[in-house]
Amino acid sequence: MHTVRRARCGVRLWINWDDTAQLGRGRIELLEAIARSGSISAAARAVGVSYRGAWNWIDRVNRRAAEPLVQTVTGGARGGGARLTPAGEAAVRAYRMLENRVAAALQRVDQDIGRLLAGARAARRRPRVER
Repeated sequence: MHTVRRARCGVRLWINWDDTAQLGRGRIELLEAIARSGSISAAARAVGVSYRGAWNWIDRVNRRAAEPLVQTVTGGARGGGARLTPAGEAAVRAYRMLENRVAAALQRVDQDIGRLLAGARAARRRPRVER
């Protein structure tokens, strides 16, 4: 006897700037962590990436996007900091909107695929009628 498994669809989402800088789930989480903490190092720790990796990505996306997404302040008595620019905040909102719309569409597709596969299972179980 076979166990019935539920089929689910999935996709990976990202936003590209001229195919050179990508903004996907992990980088959105990094931007959101920067917005919360005001610090690249704290944000990197929060999402489990190295400071250098976070800094390199921020530098690359800031140079390649139409406008910088992160503004940094260096040093000083309080140790500097970082914040999202209006473009960075808009990029996070755009990605989350994309994610929500795709999730809603995938939910409908999952239901359709479930019905199709259930029909295929039922067809396999029907006894053949000899003529």
